Amino acid sequence: MIAVALFAVLWVAVTYNGLVRLRNHCIESWSGIDTELRRRYDLIPNLVETVKGYASYERDLFERVARARNAALASEGSPAEQARDERQLVSGLRELIALAENYPDLKASNHYLELQLELANTEDRLQRARRFYNANVRDLNTRREVIPSSIVANMFNFRAWDYFEVEEASARAVPRVEM
Repeated sequence: MIAVALFAVLWVAVTYNGLVRLRNHCIESWSGIDTELRRRYDLIPNLVETVKGYASYERDLFERVARARNAALASEGSPAEQARDERQLVSGLRELIALAENYPDLKASNHYLELQLELANTEDRLQRARRFYNANVRDLNTRREVIPSSIVANMFNFRAWDYFEVEEASARAVPRVEM
């Protein structure tokens, strides 16, 4: 009888520790996404200023991108809430990069090309961080839903985590500018 009770206590402890470890992986991997998002937010004002120099009458677009950047930068909610703010920003960035197609001098500008390359690299890094985070969320959510670990997850109120999905894959692709 004592052996069964000891086994049950040990099982609960091991399962609890596994859930804590997975939760910490989710927290850590979210910080990777946050780092890349901040990197993107830092690039956007430079990109906007560069495009502004060539297309100064596109003021509405510049203001929308600035508002979307500020909203995304200030977002501190769940990954789902952050993704909602990111959708607005991604949409504005796509328009901004597409706008460059109308300005051959801008497309040829070294500064613009460097910013665009840096933004593309940041988007790639962000996608890797997103996949890593979503994999950790999948592992934690699976562990908290399967029996018998779901018993411990419910006892200690382990919550389900949200995936970080900005848009469908085709919309996430960085627009390519051909010269």
